[in-house]
Amino acid sequence: MMLLRLRQIVFNMAFYSTIIFFCFALLPAMLLPRTAYIRCLNLFFKSVYLCEKYILGLDYEVRGLENIPKEKAFLIAAKHCSAYETFKLNLLFQDTAIINKKELQYIPLWGWIAKRAGMIFIERGTSKGLQSLINGAKRVKAEGRPLVIFPQGTRVPVDSTAEKYPYKRGVVRVYEATEQSILPIATNSGLFWPKGAFYIKPGKVIFECLPVIPSGLAGDDVLIRLQDSIETASHRLVAEGRIQLNKQTR
Repeated sequence: MMLLRLRQIVFNMAFYSTIIFFCFALLPAMLLPRTAYIRCLNLFFKSVYLCEKYILGLDYEVRGLENIPKEKAFLIAAKHCSAYETFKLNLLFQDTAIINKKELQYIPLWGWIAKRAGMIFIERGTSKGLQSLINGAKRVKAEGRPLVIFPQGTRVPVDSTAEKYPYKRGVVRVYEATEQSILPIATNSGLFWPKGAFYIKPGKVIFECLPVIPSGLAGDDVLIRLQDSIETASHRLVAEGRIQLNKQTR
């Protein structure tokens, strides 16, 4: 237990040091052409992953790769339980645009970096925010990039229900406005990196790419289908992850 705690402390030191280093290192990189800048940004995400894997012992597995659309621009609707997936989805899909709340763009250094990367910032819960979301989604589609949406709108505990944290209709609005297919993604990341946790657990996070929801379906059907597929798969992955964690503590 003491060895694990030591690894967790060392990881936290390395993790936050990496963030601080890249926040400053990426500032001059903002002057580079966009392709080169994204390579630099991906170096940051890879560096975080190496810290997780080799210091903490936290890795990940991706299932359902055959379900990923062949086209470059599509919607990704992912379960959001942790900060972990915000790092890994960028590595998995390359040059993604993630929808963030408006306040995040004002964080010194990091907000500028995210804005240069072409992320979307919206004022949640307003008609103006919805319109900016749709406009941003159309821009990302025109750029040929995947767009990541967290359909519940926030990080949720691993054992939460869709009744307590309902799936928002914003994902349907984007789906209808952009006429794109949706790749649902389930995960059990919150077991290992819970919201607000200081000590992260070692293990293997599972991401599962579920069957694509094609464009052109009715909005209500899309929301029900999305919720059912993500919630069912995520709860299954959480149960699997708990077995893994129980084996580690024996």
